[in-house]
Amino acid sequence: MIDPITGALLAGVATLVGYLSEHVITCLVPAFFIAGAIGAFVKKDAILKYFSPDTKKTVSYGIASVSGTVLAVCSCTILPMFAGIYKKGSGIGPAVTFLYAGPAINVLAIIYTAKVLGFDLGVARALAAVALAIVIGLIMAAIFRDHDAGVRAAAPARAARAEEGGRPWWATLAFFASLVGILVFGASQLPWTIKFPIVYLLTLAVAVLVIYTFERDEVTDWAYETWDLTKKIFPILIAGTFVLGMLAYFLPPETFAPYFGDNSIGATLLAAIVGGILYMPTLLEVPIIGTTFGYTSGVMAGGPALALLLAGPSVSLPSLLVISRVMGAKKTAVYAVLVILFSALAGFVYGNIVG
Repeated sequence: MIDPITGALLAGVATLVGYLSEHVITCLVPAFFIAGAIGAFVKKDAILKYFSPDTKKTVSYGIASVSGTVLAVCSCTILPMFAGIYKKGSGIGPAVTFLYAGPAINVLAIIYTAKVLGFDLGVARALAAVALAIVIGLIMAAIFRDHDAGVRAAAPARAARAEEGGRPWWATLAFFASLVGILVFGASQLPWTIKFPIVYLLTLAVAVLVIYTFERDEVTDWAYETWDLTKKIFPILIAGTFVLGMLAYFLPPETFAPYFGDNSIGATLLAAIVGGILYMPTLLEVPIIGTTFGYTSGVMAGGPALALLLAGPSVSLPSLLVISRVMGAKKTAVYAVLVILFSALAGFVYGNIVG
């Protein structure tokens, strides 16, 4: 007879080993290199200059909704970047759009969600995050028009000039295409006899491009960005997955079936509220939903899973406290309510159409 503590420890180890063996080599390692390359090689000024309240809405909201893939590959960078964008004269709508969409559409989150929880849920998360971010940003701008008026009165919008590198455009395109190819083929279900030669050739292409078209300082920056992300995220992911495995021993997924087992509006709303309370570092929301709440075992329905994915990384009690220091308690309260309501609505629609 195994005592509870030993059983929980064994469950934690089993969960951790399962995630590491299935997802690290073929999924997380290439994703970290891609995220590091984005942080090192994509110019941020080219995107930030479009956040002004005077910029055309289709441009400012469109860029803000997808720029999280470039500006925030880690959720821990979202809040300080949002604060900087907000205080430097951004319109409240584009700033909030970036704040909401950023955690959900960063490269690591999209890849990891699709790999672990399923391609359909990963795509739904990315598309819903972009759409809802724009809607929430527009509503915030409509409610708090005085903010944008104050920004215009204080300082005219200034367009930042994007820096241009000396590298030919095709080299950068081929570099990123090769990295994405390594990820796609490495994580595919093709037999190793087919995908190993492909991955080898793509890796060789990356090496040739790095040696002949990149400066030494650029390669150093890439290595630094990749390592910085890895040391920030990977230890938390390992520790969190282990703790979730232990928690699942005492609270098996079936515990949550009465609350998250269907796609009703009540279930998706409760999931969105739970997501607004829990603090989930980057990627940890995936094993929380898959293991703790039982999505991968069929206990949690698709609607609540999507609602939790949309609300959890965007709002939490710690992040709301930080946001309130930036734009005030009133704006923060409205933002939190909008996130919870629209996340629940998106989960309800997805669950009853796809789930």
